[in-house]
Amino acid sequence: MSIAKSGLDPLFALVSHSVEVIETNFYKLPGSAVIARYVRESHRDDPGRTLLEVILIIFAIRTLLQSRTHGESQSKHFIKFDEHEIDELVHEWTPEPLAPALDATEQADLDAVSIISGPTGPKPKLNNGKTVLNLASYNFSGLSGNAEIKERCVEALRKFGLGSCGPPGFYGNQGVQIQAEQDIADFLGTEGAIMYAQAFSTISSVIPAFCKRGDIIVADRGVNFAIQKGLQISRCTVRWYDHNDMDSLEHVLQSVEKEHIKRKSPLTRRFIVTEGIFDQDGAMSDLPKLVELKLKYKYRIILDESLSFGSVGRTGRGLTELYNVPASQVDMLVGSAATGLVACGGFCAGSDVVVRHQRINGTAYVFSASMPPMMAVAASESINILRNTPSLMSTLQENVRAVRAILDKVDCITIPSHPASAIIHIKLGPSSVPAPPMTPMTPMTPASPSRHSKPTSVQPRDAPQFDATEEERLLQEIVEDALAQGVLITRAKRLRGQELIEVRPSIRLAVSAAMSRKDCEKAASVVKASCIKVLNKRR
Repeated sequence: MSIAKSGLDPLFALVSHSVEVIETNFYKLPGSAVIARYVRESHRDDPGRTLLEVILIIFAIRTLLQSRTHGESQSKHFIKFDEHEIDELVHEWTPEPLAPALDATEQADLDAVSIISGPTGPKPKLNNGKTVLNLASYNFSGLSGNAEIKERCVEALRKFGLGSCGPPGFYGNQGVQIQAEQDIADFLGTEGAIMYAQAFSTISSVIPAFCKRGDIIVADRGVNFAIQKGLQISRCTVRWYDHNDMDSLEHVLQSVEKEHIKRKSPLTRRFIVTEGIFDQDGAMSDLPKLVELKLKYKYRIILDESLSFGSVGRTGRGLTELYNVPASQVDMLVGSAATGLVACGGFCAGSDVVVRHQRINGTAYVFSASMPPMMAVAASESINILRNTPSLMSTLQENVRAVRAILDKVDCITIPSHPASAIIHIKLGPSSVPAPPMTPMTPMTPASPSRHSKPTSVQPRDAPQFDATEEERLLQEIVEDALAQGVLITRAKRLRGQELIEVRPSIRLAVSAAMSRKDCEKAASVVKASCIKVLNKRR
């Protein structure tokens, strides 16, 4: 036994010397003491974890050392085809469609879409050669096709090219984008502004940039689809108030405060999210009341002015100008440069802190290419024109009043839009509404005596019942009849089954300052006649 032990002594001495050399060299490395302390404490607290880490290290080394490809060593497992067999397989292969085939209704909707040949404007020409009055395109300020803007855009195109070549924080900025942001901030009277390249992604990126899990959002039930997506992405606790009802909003704010006191929950960030002019019906928010409730209950406001910016106010600054409310009272003021400034994308204006936060947390800003240079130039030039030509907004409002003066007298339709809104929604009146089909889900019990809807549910207390298919068919008949008489209008398109609340079908008119009062009256008279003709025929 002693002889065997003496024979292993040199081996033990070699191993001991090797360990000492490795340990000495290891401690010469920078940060080695920290690693050693971590290993000792980790092994002392959880020996099983040490074993798991060793296994993972061995697996990682094995993965790095093994061959990345096994084609040659495992070629026996592959089937080799000759050229003729490959050609036959390719010929027989049928690719799957990228999207399901359109059903009859979808195909009919697609076939009914009018195609404009050439530039859009107040009087575009269709592909059949017919010139029509345009009440379908968002051109509130009438700047679409403006010669000065076109000239500046051509100059930018020749200087910078078409694309921006990358995200704003990664060589996707040519300077004109920063200038456009400064122009918007100066125009609105805020400390700063940030521009996004896609209008839809603006509000759906702004909301999750500030609102995280555990925060509270109180939102209007009538918000648009982009806001709905932003609320879902944020994963916040959402409480809903009745559409454009300030009493319901205050009731929800009080209920949130009572719940906070009852549960003794920690203080969280709180936001009110709504629109300036609502996309679904053209109603307008009471901004002074919103600001009053915000200050009273200590909330922040995220206001989407995608439709109100560039369409209301003396110079098109939106609700803040219309109601004479300082823009600093709105924490995040979101707008669309596509509808308000005949460019593309959107913006969020606010304090410097709000803007800087989005430059590193706004997903659509960080991970998307910035706005093309010529579009940024178009936005800046549009702001200059709006600032120096207040007559544009006065002309727009005169046209809105002219259209409303004719349509408000039609008994067979209802118009829920605000009198100052350039977006006018036409819905079927009570006498023209077809009875909705009865289904197992149709409520048969009387409504709850409670005045307000349940804040935790997006569905309103007295949800309207309507036959969307039949109403859309009638409205489409009105659209086609008006087009036959030379007026281009459109139904408000909805994503049925995807929006949180099914919106009642409507026709959407977009009034423009580029049209004369006479043309607006003529177009409104045609729409009136079409409504009466189609709906009276149904009776």
